[in-house]
Amino acid sequence: MRQQSETQLDSSPQPEAAKDPLRFVFGVHQHQPVGNFGYVFEEHTRDVYRPLLDRFVERQFFPIVMHLSGPLLEWLESSHSSYLDLVGELVAAGKVELLLSGYYEPVLVALPRDDRVEQILWMRDALKSRFGVSATGLWLTERVWEPELAADLADSGVRYVLVDDRHFLVSGFERHQLHVPWRTESDGKYVDVLAIDERLRYLIPFRPPTEIADYVRDLRADGHRLALFADDGEKFGGWPGTREWVYEKGWLRDFLNVMEKLVDSGEIVMSTCTEALQAVRPGGLAYLPTASYREMETWSLPAAAAHRLGALETELGAERLAAGDTAFVRGAHWRNFLVKYPESNRAHKKMMALSALCRRRGDPVEARRAIGRAQCNDASWHGVFGGLYLPHLREAIWLNLARAEGVLRAGERLTAETLDFDADGSDEVWVHSSRFSAVVSPARGGAVVEYTIFEAGINYADVLTRRWEAYHDAALAEAARAAEEASHAAATPHAEPGGVASIHDLERAMTLVERPPVDLDDRALFVDRMLGAEVTAERHVLAAYKPVKSWARAAMSFAVIEEEDAVEIVCTGDALVKRIRFSEDGSTTVMWSWDGSAFDPGTRFTSECSLFRPLELEATPGATRWVAPIETVAKSEKGLDRTIQGESVTLLWSATVGNAKLVVRGIR
Repeated sequence: MRQQSETQLDSSPQPEAAKDPLRFVFGVHQHQPVGNFGYVFEEHTRDVYRPLLDRFVERQFFPIVMHLSGPLLEWLESSHSSYLDLVGELVAAGKVELLLSGYYEPVLVALPRDDRVEQILWMRDALKSRFGVSATGLWLTERVWEPELAADLADSGVRYVLVDDRHFLVSGFERHQLHVPWRTESDGKYVDVLAIDERLRYLIPFRPPTEIADYVRDLRADGHRLALFADDGEKFGGWPGTREWVYEKGWLRDFLNVMEKLVDSGEIVMSTCTEALQAVRPGGLAYLPTASYREMETWSLPAAAAHRLGALETELGAERLAAGDTAFVRGAHWRNFLVKYPESNRAHKKMMALSALCRRRGDPVEARRAIGRAQCNDASWHGVFGGLYLPHLREAIWLNLARAEGVLRAGERLTAETLDFDADGSDEVWVHSSRFSAVVSPARGGAVVEYTIFEAGINYADVLTRRWEAYHDAALAEAARAAEEASHAAATPHAEPGGVASIHDLERAMTLVERPPVDLDDRALFVDRMLGAEVTAERHVLAAYKPVKSWARAAMSFAVIEEEDAVEIVCTGDALVKRIRFSEDGSTTVMWSWDGSAFDPGTRFTSECSLFRPLELEATPGATRWVAPIETVAKSEKGLDRTIQGESVTLLWSATVGNAKLVVRGIR
């Protein structure tokens, strides 16, 4: 693509149409999470990252803005360094402007403030070392913003940050105000803020390029000086249907043709963010609220609240929302995922605790880097994207936490701490040694909510609870509608004529034939209940039963007994005494006692262990054993996925025996 120079634009005589061209910034964010499968990195490099950049080189569609996350950088360096060599050549030629972020792609506001700065400095150092540039702009992971972040970015050497236009709109700004840079501050420290145009995000690459050209021309005709597109690079061939649309059906070819004509006619000039900051007069001061992109705010809502939000949007109507009121109809904020999903919260609070411990112990490099990798955002949340429902991504987080804690606790003796570990208002007991780490929750009937063996690098309690998600009902309704119309086409993802289905079109078209089981209680190790004789293994796995009695949510009093070679937590309450005894290597014995005469014949005392990986469980007296996979139904960019999260092992004893014992063996 022929690019006019700054000198030509600013001083040479130009045709009337070429005066005051619109600066067009084209940005791509490319990322793969810590722990993702190698073949996913490989496929995306082959099908998305490389072909997209090669087409840009062929057509000289430059300059562009690019962000490469740390996990992707590391993989490319080891497996496809030629791609990074090409990026380096383009950077040196001024054709690519690189963006910072937290190196391991954390949501910055979810980290301790020192960790936020450190993650950005890691990325700054990596870009300087590999590409020889000192980047000053920042790609904000998942566009999650909180006002205090401005000071931390400034402390990290960040000059400007990209956010969604929604961040401005929810503060009362009008769309026509957002095609200029703005400035924000915190603690007297400043950064410039550039708004990503949501309309461009929805047009590119899902609509015909002529529609994009029309929109760009409209912006210029209205006197705007800047249009900023920045979004996931994976949408150019990595999302369902996009590879065929972008490459085989010629969208990218047509898009580059259209953009070249716009440049040649003087209607636009391709620009980096830094050039835009220099050339476009800023709008002034802006204070942005806690926000993310629109879909993320909806995904972070509990299911019932998400239904109410959907009903409100339907009541208001598309016309009212399109008129500009949609910004004020919003969901929750990103941190609400830590409330919605206790599994996410536990990993987050474990990271916070280990980060603080690491700094107290001199910040050994191996532990600090492992904590940094565990701060990768993907396994912390769930929507169409987000990897909370993907066991291998959660496993990678816990693996890195185990590595960090193993380093930090080297040579430690067995000990226990009583604290509100997960910030839920109730105390937990954190038991740890040089070989393992476990968290016991007396407020949940003495359940063990974390059980990590450092050598194995596994948290055996890392099993996701089966929950009601708002999209389950939507998918059931869509299936019913399709059946009523007797047409599969009614449930097939579709876009407006002339385009390709976006991720959000796919999301709306998901179907489900039956409601997935929803667990009675959050999963953990040693969740205790009394079951009547009518409860079968089949009803149990479907959660289609009511227990005679349950301690799953019973708040029990507790005492911690520390001996020379063991720690025992004694939980008492609601007619049950439960003793959990940990040895130095993590081997565990659980003993229960209750009044057997208080229950009808046929009633059984049960303890359910939800295991991420198998453990040997030895019961005394001998127990009946129910074993079943734990399967969730969750949405992804491909539709609804059925995923095995782990295995439920439930031990059953006759209630009349009055006591039971379980020994956990097989610790590696």
